[in-house]
Amino acid sequence: MNQKCFIFDLDGVIVDTAKYHYLAWQKIAHQLGIAFTPEHNEELKGVSRVRSLDIILALGQIEASQEDKNKWLVQKNEDYLTYLVDMNESEILPGVLPVLQFLKENNQKIVLGSASKNAKPILEKAKIRSYFDAIVDGNDVTNAKPDPEVFLQGAKKVNFKPENSIVFEDSVAGIQAANIGGMISVGIGDDSILGEADFVFPDFTHIDLNFIENLITRE
Repeated sequence: MNQKCFIFDLDGVIVDTAKYHYLAWQKIAHQLGIAFTPEHNEELKGVSRVRSLDIILALGQIEASQEDKNKWLVQKNEDYLTYLVDMNESEILPGVLPVLQFLKENNQKIVLGSASKNAKPILEKAKIRSYFDAIVDGNDVTNAKPDPEVFLQGAKKVNFKPENSIVFEDSVAGIQAANIGGMISVGIGDDSILGEADFVFPDFTHIDLNFIENLITRE
């Protein structure tokens, strides 16, 4: 069987930690008197922490000093990490494990490509660190999605060309990054939001292993 590089985003793709980001940002927004809804949160998917705060401040038309911004960024991360303390494998999204197991059994390369700076501890807590041949996270990259840096680095770490790499993403910026990088993009979520992806599935329970096999065998 051919060998391909399968690159996965983390939050909202492999584990259900996106809700914790939302809660932590909502707390900051509430402090600042800004109404922050799940719809607003869609704009933060795949976006760096610094850029996320700027988006929230713009929502409330708030000008802030760098000192205040730094304080809120630290608070957001501390609040987020408190939600992760009790995290375990129950946070793995439905249908993900069978795909990871199938890829592992068929000798495919599995890479994590995430903006999260907490990716490694999250994988450890979910007990799935051993599936991944390489990890590229927010500590390794300077350019945020839609810049393809995180995915290009991931493919390079396992010696694969972009055209032989497949990216699973739940954000518009992530799908754009995969497309710009010359990779196959698979959207996980709403096809009305992720329409730029090559393929879109509501979640991993809708992904048949025949689909994965076809990705592996296609030239």
